[in-house]
Amino acid sequence: MAEHITDVTDNSFQAEVLESDTPVLVDFWAPWCGPCRVVAPALEEIASQREDLRIVKLNVDDNQQTAANYQVLAIPTMILFRNGQEAKRIQGAMPKKRIESELEPALA
Repeated sequence: MAEHITDVTDNSFQAEVLESDTPVLVDFWAPWCGPCRVVAPALEEIASQREDLRIVKLNVDDNQQTAANYQVLAIPTMILFRNGQEAKRIQGAMPKKRIESELEPALA
């Protein structure tokens, strides 16, 4: 069974995301962000269905350093990391199917 979405911080980002052997989708979000809450259930579903992808959340209010490092200026922003590099960036709330179709080429 695939794991559920975990939280990462400025301190754990390197180990959890950049050094991961598995592709990692980072959901940059904040508690006050309405569209972020809209995207969350779709990401939960994707996380539970895919063995080849980890999904983590990074609260941009609490972890401004990492958000700044990746120039995340609007949320929700989802960045897919493969082998420590940004492979795909998705901005804005969208349905699960659209998120999956955006990710598919980068995961292939």
